[in-house]
Amino acid sequence: MIDLRSDTVTQPSDAMREAARDADVGDDVYRDDPTVNELERRAAEAVGTEAALFVPSGTMGNQIAVRVHTDRGNELLLDSEAHIYRWELAGAAQLAQVQTRIVDAGDRCVPTPAQIRENYVAEDLHRPGTGLLALENTHNYRGGIAVEKAHIDAAVDAAHDLGVPVHLDGARLFNAAMALDTPAPKLVESVDSVMFCLSKGLGAPVGSILAGSSAFIDEARRIRKLLGGGMRQAGMIAAPGLLALENVDRLEIDHTNASALAAGLDAIDGLSVPDPETNIVVVDSSEAGLPAEEFVDRCGDVDVLGGAFSEYTTRFCTNWDVDRGDVETAVDRIETAIA
Repeated sequence: MIDLRSDTVTQPSDAMREAARDADVGDDVYRDDPTVNELERRAAEAVGTEAALFVPSGTMGNQIAVRVHTDRGNELLLDSEAHIYRWELAGAAQLAQVQTRIVDAGDRCVPTPAQIRENYVAEDLHRPGTGLLALENTHNYRGGIAVEKAHIDAAVDAAHDLGVPVHLDGARLFNAAMALDTPAPKLVESVDSVMFCLSKGLGAPVGSILAGSSAFIDEARRIRKLLGGGMRQAGMIAAPGLLALENVDRLEIDHTNASALAAGLDAIDGLSVPDPETNIVVVDSSEAGLPAEEFVDRCGDVDVLGGAFSEYTTRFCTNWDVDRGDVETAVDRIETAIA
């Protein structure tokens, strides 16, 4: 089976399993876990922030950020295809009690300064006010696009001019940094908070990081506890995260494999596949007359797993458990499946 559904399906390395077994641990709610403390210190260094917080998932990290940055009833401004909006169970409404105002960021992937100004809501007697702008890099649903620093900074400047803080969903931040040849701290230097995953391409079995100022993280720690994320001897899952931070450079392999997969699939009659920027490959099967669900089923029949994205688009995601030989085999099998 060649599993290309997501980079979340990766298995932890032997070194990660050993690190989990041998980790020094303590009660993290009391700040007594030395492995978690070291992970948070190194994670903050990795993105150039004052502090960081270890959280069980990227979704929790994003939702904590929304809760900390906003007041109840505020509006959250974000792209219509943002992960926070599409895939997090309306958590912003349920957990932070904010309402969303979406804009179509298009190929740019982040709202333009003009869109931000046009959709900004000033607080007054009748309106709640815009409390937060959320951005995403890489942008998952728009095909793993690595958003240029200039676009991020322009959006942040527009928001800050209006007194609105900015959170970056950087689940695959280091994929963006690799694709853009821009250090992660430089890429996020203008935002007020950032979340990135230790799992996915970095390979940890669980966990994400929320980073920002010391004051922001102090409040985020309280909200993490409120949401049930206060962990005890968490060093056992933090230790693989420390090793994950060392895996940034290997993301280039995933990007190279994704390009090879895209080229191979694009050569198949009926499939249209743009060259990916990172590790996400989006396949359009409309010319073959195959809805994505049927296309995914046919791929599954030949032991290649992917995920339907929309009516005629399917996502494949390279990861460290898939090598070039697997990519070539997957292309051959998919060609047979739709012949």
